[in-house]
Amino acid sequence: MGYRMTQPRSLAQDEGGSILPLLLGYVVLAIAVVFVCTCATDLYVAQKRLDSLADAAALAGADGFTLVVDGDAVRAELTDAGVREQAVAIIDAVTTEAALVSASAPDGVTARVTVAAAWHPPLFSPFVPDGVPLEATATSRTALQ
Repeated sequence: MGYRMTQPRSLAQDEGGSILPLLLGYVVLAIAVVFVCTCATDLYVAQKRLDSLADAAALAGADGFTLVVDGDAVRAELTDAGVREQAVAIIDAVTTEAALVSASAPDGVTARVTVAAAWHPPLFSPFVPDGVPLEATATSRTALQ
């Protein structure tokens, strides 16, 4: 009785098709990373735009001063109503979904403005929340030279 030697099957025959699920997994992971990075970048840009809007509204609010004369001295004085009026004008002029949360003059020379908006992701992704509330506060001081 003779034993017949069989040749071992090659690895290519054993592992046929096993790379496809691994490749598919990497493609899905890469797409998820691209979606998350795109959403994170859009969130960052939206926050920076809101910061800029708050800065502009606070700067405009600081221009809403009234001149007060005390004897020989003249000083610029801010009021909550003046700051709010100027801030609302700036926010209404910009076509965004931002809303004025508060506008005040806490010490009579500083305009403090807070604006808020909701961010929604530009791409649908189950890894990113649907809406994120954003808020920005800026201050600006007024002074006579």
